[in-house]
Amino acid sequence: MHVELMHRPGNTAAKVTLQPGETCTAESGAMIAMSGHMNITTTTHKKSSGGLLKAAKRMIAGESLFLNHFDPQGKPGEVFFGTDLAGDMMTLDLDNENLIVQSGSFLACEDSVDIDLGWQGFKSLFSGENVFWLNMKGKGKIILSSFGAIYPIEVDGEYIVDSGHIVAFNESLNFSITKAGKSWVQSFLGGEGLVCKFKGKGIVWCQSHNPKSFGMALRPSLRVRKA
Repeated sequence: MHVELMHRPGNTAAKVTLQPGETCTAESGAMIAMSGHMNITTTTHKKSSGGLLKAAKRMIAGESLFLNHFDPQGKPGEVFFGTDLAGDMMTLDLDNENLIVQSGSFLACEDSVDIDLGWQGFKSLFSGENVFWLNMKGKGKIILSSFGAIYPIEVDGEYIVDSGHIVAFNESLNFSITKAGKSWVQSFLGGEGLVCKFKGKGIVWCQSHNPKSFGMALRPSLRVRKA
């Protein structure tokens, strides 16, 4: 599977080229366009099997119930993927390792990569963010998306990140929910509230914009049309 990221960084789309016998798994609704001989199989998990339990767990994490699997018939084919929010994308190659992904950031992956749900415990309940994260594991290429720019932060010790700006992080990192300022009053008055404190050695990929904050900023401008 070959991936070309186009029109970066503000309006990125992913062009995926597949050879016969290769399969790309993508989030439902992510396809923009594709070759006429591209076959689509829709399941709740793997192409060859269902997996209602894992599908239900993905729904809890905010992901779609269904996954689409693309494979070209007889000759190489192309499929373009996009996202709801404008921003950048990145590709990562997993080598029998695990990557924790924020809900909404998963776009597509090779069929050899397993998509599971990672429970982050009750600490996430108090962050105002998702209690569940996607756990990408196995060997293969994955495509992640962000709202705005995406960039890596190398952690060696401790690092604090606003949870709404997290795209993904290495499983080697542990995190806890803590206050941003010296006191709880300062944290909430400063607009930061609770943040994620990472410990260990690994990488956290961040996005420059926070989808939740963006939605709240738009709310005063949205009016219900009267019948």
